[in-house]
Amino acid sequence: MTDNDTEKHRQTEADERTVISAPGAFNRQYQDRLFKAIFGREEHKDWLLSLYNALNGSSYTDPSAIEINTIEGIIYVTMKNDISFLIDSQLNLYEQQSSYNPNMPLRGLMYFAELYQKHLTKQDRDLFTTALVKIPTPNFVVFYNGSRDMPDVTKLRLSEAFEVPENSGDFEWTATMLNINSGRNKTLLQKCKPLYHYSCYVDRVKSNVRSGMTKENAVSEAVNFAIQNDFLDGYFKIQKAEVLNMSLTEFDQEAYDRHRFNEGKEVGIAEGKAVGIAIGIAEGKEVGIAEGKRDAALQNARNFKYKNIPVDIIAECTGLSVEQVNAL
Repeated sequence: MTDNDTEKHRQTEADERTVISAPGAFNRQYQDRLFKAIFGREEHKDWLLSLYNALNGSSYTDPSAIEINTIEGIIYVTMKNDISFLIDSQLNLYEQQSSYNPNMPLRGLMYFAELYQKHLTKQDRDLFTTALVKIPTPNFVVFYNGSRDMPDVTKLRLSEAFEVPENSGDFEWTATMLNINSGRNKTLLQKCKPLYHYSCYVDRVKSNVRSGMTKENAVSEAVNFAIQNDFLDGYFKIQKAEVLNMSLTEFDQEAYDRHRFNEGKEVGIAEGKAVGIAIGIAEGKEVGIAEGKRDAALQNARNFKYKNIPVDIIAECTGLSVEQVNAL
């Protein structure tokens, strides 16, 4: 990461911290969140079908063709084919993320392993047979609406996490991350009105907070805005209290994620100062290690100057420029 990239990252984190202060404690495993409430409930299958059609370029009209389950808060969807017999043809995982997470491919691999195990058990399939066992086609989609500036579509690949690079493609698992912030993926949002309404609502909350509102007032105003504009066919009006509660919880999740980032950064700085270099286990830690390495280099340079080591040698040994060494 270059100094310029690091500075931009810091600014992004600073901008995010203006949204909400981190809570002292938070239960990460809360069960209800707005995205899942909109697309993951039986009574909202028509909204989920709209999202499925928009993503797959299909035109299904029967919401009962969808079977919904959940796994750790993620919407798990099986789509029956449109022939009369009921055979699963796709296995989908839809997840909303308010913070960037490069570990989604690994998480997806673990989720699907569990889902396929359940599927095979339910179908009484034998993996030790000589016949090929057919399974539903996997599809893992992450809907991103965090503060980081991301492209419309990002392919997160499991191979990026391999300690030893493996470029053959023989072992791969992919998470497709779709940016649903304002101005992004316009065609998708036009095709799926529920997703568009959800995106507009979240953007309204964030805009309100940036204007100086408290998170409670920001959410309340956004809910009233959604009611006035009949978002989700009156859902915000009918379930106003629930939406308020879920929305506040969702923004607490964002704060929790940023709080964890800062924890990692502090750990990284300490390790960097101690050993000069370390491998980050999280984004925040990577930033911290970079700062720790710089601080260690500066301190080493000061020690060398005290011992009257030539400036050019100090620069070569520490990685600093001659100008930086002379400025100490």
